[in-house]
Amino acid sequence: MSEKKLELDLSGEVAVITGGGGVLCGAMAKSLSQSGADVAILDIDESAAENLSKELRSDGGNSVAVSANVLDRDELEHALTLVKETLGIPTILINGAGGNKAEATTGPDTEFFDLPADAARWVFDLNFIGTFLPSQVFGRAMVENGGGSIINISSMNAFKPLTKIPAYSAAKAAISNFTQWLAVHMSQNYDNKIRVNAIAPGFFLTHQNRFLLLDEKTGEMTSRGATIINQTPQARFGDPEDLEGTLLWLLSDSASFVHGIVVPVDGGFSAYGGV
Repeated sequence: MSEKKLELDLSGEVAVITGGGGVLCGAMAKSLSQSGADVAILDIDESAAENLSKELRSDGGNSVAVSANVLDRDELEHALTLVKETLGIPTILINGAGGNKAEATTGPDTEFFDLPADAARWVFDLNFIGTFLPSQVFGRAMVENGGGSIINISSMNAFKPLTKIPAYSAAKAAISNFTQWLAVHMSQNYDNKIRVNAIAPGFFLTHQNRFLLLDEKTGEMTSRGATIINQTPQARFGDPEDLEGTLLWLLSDSASFVHGIVVPVDGGFSAYGGV
């Protein structure tokens, strides 16, 4: 079968991707750049942002790296100013900053009752507040400019909580709820030309979850990783490029009436009942 990929001309669009230096958001940044968008890679890891931005520029794209903490509104406001000066007014926001940490994860040596509140708060803030604040800062610029698209990154945890990661599950559920809330709020109070949706990736190997899915010493799947594969009808982890089609569709005019939804990209995980 010949390869059939969605193509979209995003020339003239300015995209901001938070957490852009990460595995999944990095793949989305490349897709947007290859589609013609000017791309701002926003990440707290300045070197990761700059390396990716440099790669996009070497491939003929127009990109800038922006160092900013998504939990610091002043830094986000500064980032917005920088993006405006270098690329223009943002028309696309991908809220991709997020992740989990081992200290907020239950396990053989860590009971739920002993999880430190600071670790849970760190995870919740990074994921939810790290979506909320950029939506305020860059969303206002879209309102003032008369249009745009916000895409949040949710998770399978938003559909049904997974074991071991209570803070991450709660935060991603909050992101899905916030996506619906913000979609309604934008349409009722500002402009129907601003759409808000979310993508819920299934299981992809990233820096944040690798320690849960693969044995650090052998590289073999952990029992948790094997369980995930057994519960995924396509029987594999996702590749970052698997997000490309959904991302481009949500940004296209073909999705002009798609607003306030969360799209699973999960190899069938959310559809499978286990029997």
